[in-house]
Amino acid sequence: MVKKIQKSAAGKSASASASALLDSQLAANVRDSAQQIWLAGMGAFSKAQAEGGKVFETLIKEGTSLQRKTQGLAEEKIQEVTGRMTSMAGGVQAKAGQHWDKLESIFEQRTAKAMSKLGVPTAKDVDALIKRVDELAAAVAKLSGQAPARKAPAPRAKADTKPATKAAAKAAPRKAARRA
Repeated sequence: MVKKIQKSAAGKSASASASALLDSQLAANVRDSAQQIWLAGMGAFSKAQAEGGKVFETLIKEGTSLQRKTQGLAEEKIQEVTGRMTSMAGGVQAKAGQHWDKLESIFEQRTAKAMSKLGVPTAKDVDALIKRVDELAAAVAKLSGQAPARKAPAPRAKADTKPATKAAAKAAPRKAARRA
């Protein structure tokens, strides 16, 4: 039994020494791996320091290029929106102008109608009267043997006064002629 114990002790010591050997090899491998990782990190750091300026400049160039593209797209969109707004404003302005013209026309018609009801002569009526008075003065001068006293004054600037109706246009000269 002593022999068995000695053999088992010898086996245990052999396995213990084998285990120690494996442990020391494993530790050496881990140490070597750690050393390689450390050296790789140091190399990466050194390379980053050396090429960091180049990388930074490259990033600046790419950023500048991206900024130009973005500004170009933004300017295109602004021009597009400006064009749309201009055309919309032009349309609104044209419609407002049409409505204003209609309103002005209605106002002129109603004013002319009211003035004709009140018997106020229009510019055409006054011009017709001046012409008629000149003709009558010429006829009287011819009959009396005298030269016409003077020529009619130059016609006034034409005012845009349209009678509201044809009946009002015909009635206004008759009323003016009756007064004269």
